[in-house]
Amino acid sequence: MRNKLHKLCIILGSALILTALCLCLYNISEDRNAEERSRASLSELRSLIGEKPAQSPEDTSKENDLFSEYEEPAEEEMPTVVIDNTGYCGYIRISELGLELPVINDFSYAALDTAPCRYSGSADTNDLIIAAHNFSSHFGRLDKLSIGSEIIFFGCDRYAQSYHIISIEEINGGAPEEMLSKNNTPWDLTLFTCTLSGKSRIAVRAKLAE
Repeated sequence: MRNKLHKLCIILGSALILTALCLCLYNISEDRNAEERSRASLSELRSLIGEKPAQSPEDTSKENDLFSEYEEPAEEEMPTVVIDNTGYCGYIRISELGLELPVINDFSYAALDTAPCRYSGSADTNDLIIAAHNFSSHFGRLDKLSIGSEIIFFGCDRYAQSYHIISIEEINGGAPEEMLSKNNTPWDLTLFTCTLSGKSRIAVRAKLAE
């Protein structure tokens, strides 16, 4: 009886290890696929909108969906470039992480598999929020950023805006209104992603450079 129980434990343990390994390999594969899709879009996007030195534009004063609480349309309009039937509003550069990523204009959980998405706001109104999956090739390393580090957003209007990080917060996944709030931090740009558990959001707040 004891031998049978021992064998059963070994079988169950092996099955759990195999399941974990398969899940790990799947996540790695998804990360790589997302990186390839982002790179392809970024290359074409950069060739279409070019790149100018960072400056402010003229002042014209589901079940597996971890972002389900956050799925609501952005209200502001932004200039876009269409690539493979997908509209992009620009791309971002985070030098500290060695990242340069295209930004899809319309937020959806499916679109996040390709690239970060504009969740809400606009660069022109200083309330732009960009969301992405926690792939290491996307926003998975946001919590490694440093206060004061630079983020540059290159818009399809051919202007680039430079921001400096002022805070890194963890926000309850069931409280999307906190993502939009400026009560505690007067930010101009926010980047956010899910934590590994999916229960919280890592939000990087940044302010326009003087």
